[in-house]
Amino acid sequence: MRILLVEDTPEIGAAVTSRFERIGYAVDWEKDGRVASELIEVQAYDLIVLDVMLPNMDGFAVLKHLRKRGLRTPVLVLTARSAIDDRIGALDLGADDYLVKPFDYRELEARARALLRRAAGQSDNLLTLGPLVIDRAGRTASVAGQPLDLTRRELTVLEILAARPGRYVAKEELVEQLFSFDQDPSPNAVEQFITRLRRKLAATSVEIKTERGLGYQLHAS
Repeated sequence: MRILLVEDTPEIGAAVTSRFERIGYAVDWEKDGRVASELIEVQAYDLIVLDVMLPNMDGFAVLKHLRKRGLRTPVLVLTARSAIDDRIGALDLGADDYLVKPFDYRELEARARALLRRAAGQSDNLLTLGPLVIDRAGRTASVAGQPLDLTRRELTVLEILAARPGRYVAKEELVEQLFSFDQDPSPNAVEQFITRLRRKLAATSVEIKTERGLGYQLHAS
């Protein structure tokens, strides 16, 4: 999952980035509203976490521009403004949810999960494919009730594949989902994740198949 965080307060931005990266998500952190709006033009995101009070272009303007372009990316607005008019304004402009500062980071994570879940058409945090069950809230995975010992990146790769049943996921798409701009995107790293996952799934009925030119597909029986 790739998240755009638009927040100009260093302490909040660093904390939110750390929380999401610890889960296994790739996070692009931008402090300037106008730059963030331009970034959205060229990079696809699964979720945007958007502060309101930003330099050069406020969050409401960023949100308005985003929706005017027809992009349906879920947006969670962060605001120090607790007035009802501000909250109504954000929702009417196309925000999917909002959180008033100061907030509990556990609530932020829960609201982010809910928006990602809703965007994927899922009703709860359990992602199931045959005997494979991924708990997105607990960040765990199991096959036929047996837990898998996965790193956060391995779990994210498995989650991406499981969320696209029957589809091939290109290596380039996995790179986009796993690495932010300030990291070094590496197709070789993706191959290493897949190799380790296959080793850990070897004794199960879950298999990752490769089709040259198409990518990876998860099968479960």
